[in-house]
Amino acid sequence: MFEKEIYSAAGLMEFIEEVGFLPLLDSGIRGFSAEEVVTDDCRYVVFPDGGWDWPMWKWKGDIIREGHVVYGKFFAGKAGYISKRWWSDFCNYRRAKSGIPEEGSIEETILFTLQEQGSMITRDLRAACGFTGPKMRSKFDGYITRLQMDCRIVTEDFVYPVDKHGNEYGWGWALLTIPEQLFGRDACQCERTPEESYIKIKQHLQSILPEASEQQLAKMLR
Repeated sequence: MFEKEIYSAAGLMEFIEEVGFLPLLDSGIRGFSAEEVVTDDCRYVVFPDGGWDWPMWKWKGDIIREGHVVYGKFFAGKAGYISKRWWSDFCNYRRAKSGIPEEGSIEETILFTLQEQGSMITRDLRAACGFTGPKMRSKFDGYITRLQMDCRIVTEDFVYPVDKHGNEYGWGWALLTIPEQLFGRDACQCERTPEESYIKIKQHLQSILPEASEQQLAKMLR
């Protein structure tokens, strides 16, 4: 859908700001993901010795730290990027759909913990909220995903373990925070109604994704 051959973090960030919204991996809409617009050299590859490389994956932290793009699980529970110029409308629409977390709920506890701490990796946040028993990891991750879908939590950066030689390794841990702390309260405010924000976003997506069906767009925005 997009005839792009992006080969750097800077190029991908520029493209995200151009299109406004971009899922990280397969979105169900042909060509509409970061994985599909980068060059083959930037995609996931496994070496004969069992090692791997995935430049596009490693760019996430660099892109987020620039401060022009928001990252989180926003699209049908899957990760992706949103340009900050679209964030207030997206936040406006999604938060209105879900409403404010109920007093005393697990969601409120998670948000309150992040407000107190500023930012935490998922593992530490899970422990701080008391999800330490058997099979608690997947249950807690479900709450985190829903709060990201509701635009209550975003990823501030990625933290990597370091080996004895000082080299980072692994997939990295998401450093979570609330968007008001990362971007300021004004960035999460919108003068339009939630319905107006939804219409604006949908019309924009229809303009850049003319081949996408109503069902595909609805799935991504629901």
